[in-house]
Amino acid sequence: MINNLKISRNFFAGLLTVCLLLSCNEQGSLGKHERWSEKKAQAWAKDQPWLRGANFNPSTAINQLEFWQEETFDPETIDRELGWAEGIGFNCMRVYLHHVAWEVDKSGFKNRMNEYLSIANTHNIATIFVFFDDCWNPTYSAGKQPDPKPGVHNSGWVRDPGDLFFTSPDLMPVLEAYVKDILKTFKKDKRIVLWDLYNEPGNSGYENKSLPLLQNVFKWARQVNPSQPVSSGVWHNGLTDLNKFQLENSDIITYHNYSDEINHQQAIDTLKKHNRPMICTEYMARRNNSLFSNIMPILKAQGIGAINWGLVEGKSNTKYAWNEPIPDGSDPELWFHEVFRKDGTPYKQEEVDLIKALTQK
Repeated sequence: MINNLKISRNFFAGLLTVCLLLSCNEQGSLGKHERWSEKKAQAWAKDQPWLRGANFNPSTAINQLEFWQEETFDPETIDRELGWAEGIGFNCMRVYLHHVAWEVDKSGFKNRMNEYLSIANTHNIATIFVFFDDCWNPTYSAGKQPDPKPGVHNSGWVRDPGDLFFTSPDLMPVLEAYVKDILKTFKKDKRIVLWDLYNEPGNSGYENKSLPLLQNVFKWARQVNPSQPVSSGVWHNGLTDLNKFQLENSDIITYHNYSDEINHQQAIDTLKKHNRPMICTEYMARRNNSLFSNIMPILKAQGIGAINWGLVEGKSNTKYAWNEPIPDGSDPELWFHEVFRKDGTPYKQEEVDLIKALTQK
């Protein structure tokens, strides 16, 4: 979900230096419990199927708050759209949470998370939940969310915690309570395959301003010690301090890459040096030549999880490209993200045919 900072063609080449700085026996020291050993991480991977799926936001939700608030939580749409995902062999969704939805209605929020997990489970779909996010709009509020801006990619998506982190000195204890409450509630839930603690830390010009929260969320997770692995995906080679911390402390290596197959393979080769299971938690931007046809087979062949951005076109408007709005809201000549139209028909039948061949559906 790249926003203000751009990925270069040599996206992960710059991570090689970071990788070489890390020892083969990296250990976390953030809380009572340590980072998983390589042996434990590899054993976890052997128990998993090849994880493949999408970043999921129901088409009726413009952002995380509209997804999770009681008034707009939409199990009917969730069920229908996850059914389409199941039909092409997807078995994992990456889903964003938001602390404000929890803060307003803690019990109800967790009940809706459980309801979502139950729906996903009926479709044989595991879930990766995401806590924090540095992308797109910096401010937000509970209640009715804005309407989409025609033709604008992610016009209503909101960061978490965003600028509130820098203007509210009392926010850190709230965020700690939020993370620990969710982790304690679902720490043994087998429907959750991974906790993604922080999406693209340092985006939106925050850079190292995001490091304290990144460090804290890992510490809080280690204190709870969930049965599932925890991670935060590297995404930009210029964020050296953040990358180093993420790679040193993630149980499973996760990353984003929206470039072609040559650049993507370079990223894989660099990150393989950590000898840990890997999941690409964001890829597939057609304009950038990051396609199902040239990326998904590589990921399957090398046993790397494949989670593309977007499932169904909807209020998030991510069929439109970053920073290329179409003000009249007409269909882009080439969709940027998404697999399905609102009626469940594929955007490109040949893409769905390939996905089904790879997933053996």
